[in-house]
Amino acid sequence: MSVAEFLAWAPGTGERWQLVDGVPCAMAPASLTHGALQTELAGLIRDHLRARRSPCRVIGAPGVVPRVMAEHNMRVPDLAVTCAPAARDEFAMTEPVLVIEILSPSNQSRAWGNVWAYTSIPSVIEILIIRSDRIAASPLRRLPDGTWPDRPAEIESGALTLASIDAVLGMADIYATTRLAG
Repeated sequence: MSVAEFLAWAPGTGERWQLVDGVPCAMAPASLTHGALQTELAGLIRDHLRARRSPCRVIGAPGVVPRVMAEHNMRVPDLAVTCAPAARDEFAMTEPVLVIEILSPSNQSRAWGNVWAYTSIPSVIEILIIRSDRIAASPLRRLPDGTWPDRPAEIESGALTLASIDAVLGMADIYATTRLAG
């Protein structure tokens, strides 16, 4: 299935789907912890961007088209930030600079597959992986030469720096409304 066919296809089940190598893949509903993390991160990032009067905006569950097999892939991260003007295409985010995946025990394989697909998008500067089973964040940043490191860093406390949007977020703030807060 192509991206155009995928966007025209409507299963009508209320489920969320993404297109991986031409095959529609259903996405399970998020856990409460996953949803809380998504909401907290979106709010923290939105507030940061507004305070800076940034032209960037954070979008929940946008369609993102990786460069690899672009005609047959539309991945759906938990959040993404773009600084590009609003596009006419209401389904595909253009020029994301930051992409965020929240790892749950049930979605780790899919999420890591998406992460490596996002590295093929030229505008992506940073990818953030957030854990929902423990307090941990793994930022993955494009290196100055345009390549990506072999593995992300691991942050479990203190501050998380998002270089792509010049933000510093407290790990306690990200997890504040989850069962993991303490």
